[in-house]
Amino acid sequence: MSIATTQTPGQHGATAHSDGGWGAVEVPVQTRSERFTSTDPAEFPDVTGLEIDWKLTPVATVRDLIDGSLDGGAYSLQEQPEGSGTVEWIAMDDARIGSAGIPEDKAAANAWSSTERALAVEISGEEPIAIGLDRSGFGDAARAAHTVITAREGSTGHVVLRSSGRATLAENVEIVVEQGASLTVISLQEWDDDSLHLASHFAQVGRDAKLTHIVISLGGAVVRVNPSAHLSGEGSNGELYGLYFADAGQHLEQRVYLHHEAAHTVGRVNYKGALQGEGARTVWVGDVLIGPDATGTDSYEQNRNLVLTGGTRADSIPNLEIETGDILGAGHASATGRFDDEQLFYLQSRGITEPEARRLVVIGFLNEIVQKVGDPALEEYLTGRIIAELGGAA
Repeated sequence: MSIATTQTPGQHGATAHSDGGWGAVEVPVQTRSERFTSTDPAEFPDVTGLEIDWKLTPVATVRDLIDGSLDGGAYSLQEQPEGSGTVEWIAMDDARIGSAGIPEDKAAANAWSSTERALAVEISGEEPIAIGLDRSGFGDAARAAHTVITAREGSTGHVVLRSSGRATLAENVEIVVEQGASLTVISLQEWDDDSLHLASHFAQVGRDAKLTHIVISLGGAVVRVNPSAHLSGEGSNGELYGLYFADAGQHLEQRVYLHHEAAHTVGRVNYKGALQGEGARTVWVGDVLIGPDATGTDSYEQNRNLVLTGGTRADSIPNLEIETGDILGAGHASATGRFDDEQLFYLQSRGITEPEARRLVVIGFLNEIVQKVGDPALEEYLTGRIIAELGGAA
């Protein structure tokens, strides 16, 4: 059974509106929350690569994940739980499925409808719980996956979803943070160089609850992770962070949506990336929507990109919609640039070699996001990975 909401899709998966007397002319939906959603891929129009959500993505490369046949069976999983959290496989008709959101694009709907069983992670109790989920061995076949992470009322949790090896994967990740809970979810992509990965993350954050969501993309040929967080409870807090490092020929993409639905919510979006090598490409699109009931909102989003060599391209598009005038503040920013020659000169004047100076600048630039991880061992590992990406010795 499929689930669908909003309107029937029109041009490029969007619907027309009548403002301005457009009549029969179809124009894309202007408000981010009004996009068509469904779990049935047949209800979405064919993806041509001209759609606003796909025009920056190498559609031909990921075509099989958008509308091809996907293997939705269980995959190899290594669990590293600490505390009383539970990890189990559940049926797709379980009540938890669809509790955080449903797909806005055809690839996510294809993954949803193809998945046979979902992985359910649950955090409960008063003691902090840490769960590590290591995934590898997806193989050569195009696959689908679904994960549901639930932090019960008043709980505190830290979940790391770590992906490595070879994969051609489309997946959905649902996150529910109940009243008064605090949850950190880290999605770490360390795929092999030829891997393809399309992921949609959906989150609902309840009253006085907090979600820290971190996307870290380091490996893979094409990796596109789209987080969608809804601050649906009064006083809720959403912090969405991202770190990515694109090498030659690599495409790393993030489309972030933060919806302030309830009053007195706080949102922070901060993504940082580095690019080096011919054909390295990153895409970041940030959408923040402050709804009509979200009075007292405090929100800010930003994206920063550091270009290390020629032949790279970074697309950065921040968007902000505000539907109420009664807010504490909101803003958005974007910047893409190369090394600061003055920084390099200063370090070299102190006897530091140019390669080491470059490493220090990049590590300092990305360390702001690394420090949000909240796990010293993982933070140290990520710093070493960044150094390795730069061609230095960890």
